Amino acid sequence: MPLITNDATIFGILMLMLGLIFYTSGLKTPFWKKFYQWVPGLLLCYFLPSLLKAVGLIDPSQSKLYFMASRYLLPAALVLLTISVDLKELAKLGPKALVMFFTGTVGIMLGGPLVILLFQQLAPEMVAGDTWRGMSTIAGSWIGGSANQAAMKEVFLVSDTDFSKMVTVDIIVGNIWLGMLIAGVGFAKLIDRKLKADASDIEALKVKMEAYQTSIARIPALPDLMKVLTIAFVVTGVSHFGADLIVPFFTNNYPMLEKYSLTSSFFWVVSIATVLAVALSFTKVRQLEGVGASTMGRAFIYILVATIGMNMDILAIFYNPGLFLLGFVWILFHVGLMMLMAWLIRAPYFFVAVGSTANVGGAASAPVIASEFHPSLAPVGVLLAVLGYVVGTTGAYFCGLMMQGLVG
Repeated sequence: MPLITNDATIFGILMLMLGLIFYTSGLKTPFWKKFYQWVPGLLLCYFLPSLLKAVGLIDPSQSKLYFMASRYLLPAALVLLTISVDLKELAKLGPKALVMFFTGTVGIMLGGPLVILLFQQLAPEMVAGDTWRGMSTIAGSWIGGSANQAAMKEVFLVSDTDFSKMVTVDIIVGNIWLGMLIAGVGFAKLIDRKLKADASDIEALKVKMEAYQTSIARIPALPDLMKVLTIAFVVTGVSHFGADLIVPFFTNNYPMLEKYSLTSSFFWVVSIATVLAVALSFTKVRQLEGVGASTMGRAFIYILVATIGMNMDILAIFYNPGLFLLGFVWILFHVGLMMLMAWLIRAPYFFVAVGSTANVGGAASAPVIASEFHPSLAPVGVLLAVLGYVVGTTGAYFCGLMMQGLVG
């Protein structure tokens, strides 16, 4: 019997953990600065909640917090992160930024099936059974973020046990790569010389982004925050309403489409929310970014991450350590493809780092990497990471279908 069973109490503990992580990560003392150089805050947002289960304080199977976060906060977060995307501004970043971003996406989409093909020859037991389902959640995280990862868990009906293993692989392998990207910032000029890349356009980009950021930023008032919440949860409500109409239609008339998850309510909730948010990004609604729409969306994402973390069995990966190897081979294919493309089109390391992080790290990490080059470039990471959220669910979905086809 767990010691704590009240969801309100558990939620309070999760928020305390998140608060402490963000508080300490903002401290300028040498210890904490060095600590967070080696231990990413996002990793702690998963790891600390998982300790609650590990020590027997809570039983996640009796909690409704993940259901609340995945059904209500996740679609709302996708809306708030997506309405801020400015497709015209993305185009102004130049083709190299988008080419590198989508190269990273393709590397992850194709890397999953290629890893299955490789391990079917070397160690078939590692990719047997429903392993592909769990891998689809890694694809969701590495293309988009935690929201897309949770979407794949629901769409492909991934068991909690498999999900725990894959989340651990995702976090550890992904953060090792992100740490290497951050370390590479100090050698950016050297890497650019090796790639024969011209980084002069990055300087012009700094000026553009500083002007853009200044033009839309303002101190939010209560009406502004209420508008943000209204858009987020009205679209979420419409998405659930649409899913409630579509799912019975497909279930009753086209039951064979269940194989492609088109009878999944969660799939339609996420898809409808994303489509509506993209449509809203072409309206004045996107101006809500100036009062912190995406910031609130990321706050929802961190709550989702904490609820995922409390369901994570940190010991599960030790039952199958080979999954680490699977994850490393997968990320190496992504890295190799990106470096090859950067060499072919002579893209600066900035676009390599931010393009990769916008996939693997998402909105929580891409702005951090971008700001390592210059604080005014953080919005570039946000814009590309938001694009990752837009394509993350679709990309991971098709990656999952390809992997499913390989295992029969």
